[in-house]
Amino acid sequence: MTGIFMFFAALVALAVGYPVAFTFGAVALLFGAIAAFVELLPDPTLVMVAEEFFNMFSMMPFRIYSIMTNTILMAIPLFILMGIILQKSELAERLLESMGILFGKVRGGIAISTVLVGALLAASTGVVGASVVAMGVISLPVMLKHGYSKKLATGTICASGTLGQIIPPSIVLIILGDVFQLPVGDLFHAALMPGLTLVGCYILYIVIISLIKKDVAPEIIVPEEMRKGMIKRALLAIVPPLALISMVLGSIFAGIATPTESASVGALGAMVLAALYRKLSLKIVMDASLETVKITAMVFAILIGATAFSMVFVYTGADLVVEQFMTSLPGEKWGFLILSMGSIMILGFFIDFIEISYIIVPILLPISQTIGIEPMWFAILIAMNLQTSFLTPPFGFSLFYLKGVCPPEVQTLDIYRGVMPFITIQILVLASIVIFPNLYGLVH
Repeated sequence: MTGIFMFFAALVALAVGYPVAFTFGAVALLFGAIAAFVELLPDPTLVMVAEEFFNMFSMMPFRIYSIMTNTILMAIPLFILMGIILQKSELAERLLESMGILFGKVRGGIAISTVLVGALLAASTGVVGASVVAMGVISLPVMLKHGYSKKLATGTICASGTLGQIIPPSIVLIILGDVFQLPVGDLFHAALMPGLTLVGCYILYIVIISLIKKDVAPEIIVPEEMRKGMIKRALLAIVPPLALISMVLGSIFAGIATPTESASVGALGAMVLAALYRKLSLKIVMDASLETVKITAMVFAILIGATAFSMVFVYTGADLVVEQFMTSLPGEKWGFLILSMGSIMILGFFIDFIEISYIIVPILLPISQTIGIEPMWFAILIAMNLQTSFLTPPFGFSLFYLKGVCPPEVQTLDIYRGVMPFITIQILVLASIVIFPNLYGLVH
């Protein structure tokens, strides 16, 4: 049970506030020493414990070298750089202003345009924090000014900002591709339909709630002078990022480029777009590069710590305990899917998607293969589930991102209430992927 205790010790350390990047590595070293001591009972000596401990981690240098030379993971910093440069070029502001004018006459029009812009930002940047903050700064004051309900406004922004977790190119999908050893391009292709379904369901909910409760999203009268040339302005704002998205994803889907090669083209394309918007400068490139290094370093530090954690977990035999428990569930495949999805969702309340991907998923993956679950289907289910974790109170990251830029009259409780319908929508879409995978082309 040493490995099981180690898992809960890591959760406690994270809840207390220890840095994620170091918690898993430190806990692994501590419990590795304990496991080595327990293994040598009843007559352990310091030398024997040290020898057993070093044997346990003997493969660690090779694992780290493998991580550092993994070409799939090279796409992460390139897509992050692409997203940050596009965010600094004020792409979100241009998109929101243009779409807001186009949908102004429709009830809930600004909320609908926020969802569509969120989908475009997801496909062009994939950076959740940047998307939520950008739309919170630009779209929230406009919605509140025109009498939109605080709950609908904040819920729409949080939900739209998290679309980058499922709509490719997504960092989550790249990480899961590495864990599952699946082609990232195939994962991107498989995630496209679930992502677009989610967008459609968000818009449908906004339309229905706006028609039922007319006061939550009133119609906006746009002055005629603003409408002059609005189609041209909208096209100028929408076409360049759409062209970049088509170039990045199209090259992957067509088999012309690998995700890593496509990411490098995307990063260069983002700089070209910033130059077209006259926003490219040495300072923007330097700031974006520095931020990319910080985020990438965090991801790889977590991955190295998670590798040490999994080595101790397997050494103690805890993986066999979990496998025995999971395979003995009633309903076999369905029992496993329900429990694994429920566990990931609950853990998403407290820990980030990176830790879940590198700690929890490697435990569940061999069990899913034993039961005979299609790996692509299981990966998309996990990706959709991890997106939900960004919205779930009390620790949903999107909620904190938005609260940081909210006006004083918007309370935390308004945001919590606002995301509840969107969490329900995500769970319903997740359930539809579980029950009807053929509709999404995930099981043949």
